[in-house]
Amino acid sequence: MAIMSDIWIREQAERQDMIEPFVEKQTRAGVISYGLSSYGYDARVSDEFLIFTNVDNDVVDPKSFSDTSFVKRKTPICVIPPNSFVLASTVEYFRVPKDVLVICVGKSTYARCGIIVNVTPLEPGWEGHVTLEFSNTTPLPAKIYANEGACQFLFLQGDQPCETSYADRAGKYMGQRGVTLPKL
Repeated sequence: MAIMSDIWIREQAERQDMIEPFVEKQTRAGVISYGLSSYGYDARVSDEFLIFTNVDNDVVDPKSFSDTSFVKRKTPICVIPPNSFVLASTVEYFRVPKDVLVICVGKSTYARCGIIVNVTPLEPGWEGHVTLEFSNTTPLPAKIYANEGACQFLFLQGDQPCETSYADRAGKYMGQRGVTLPKL
C-alpha cells in the first residue's frame, strides 16, 4: 500500500472528480491553509455546525440519537464550549476510488490549540461530504473557522481494488450531504 502524491491526487480530482470543489495548491494567506499538499489534501470545514448542549439533559445514544442533544448554527465562526464537541462537514465532496483508503489527520494549527478533529477512514467506493468531529479539549471556549482548513486527507492505494466496496454493500452513509448524524 502506497501513499499517493500531489500528482496522483490532482489527476484523480481532474479526471475522476475525486474531490469537488478542488483547490490545486495550498491556500494560506490570512486563513488556516487548505488545498492540495505534497502527499494529501487539506479540506475545509463548511459553515454549518451542530454544537452539543446539555440543556435537555439528553443522553448521547448512537442507536437512538436525539436532535435535542445539539443546537444548529450556520455561522462563519463556531465557538465550541469548553470540554465540548461539535459536528460539521467538509466543503468538499469526495469520491473514493475502489482501490483507495483515505485516512484523515488533524491540522497542527488546531491541535496546538487543543482542538482535535476525528474522522473515520473513507472506505473504497464511498462518496459524500465528510462529517467532521471536533473536540475542544481545553477548559476555554475555542473557535473553528468556516471555509478554512480543518484536516488533511491522506490517500493510500492498495495493490488491487477491493472485492467489495462501500458502494457495493450499500453502506448507510453513502452519498451523504452536509452534517450526517449517526445511523443504525
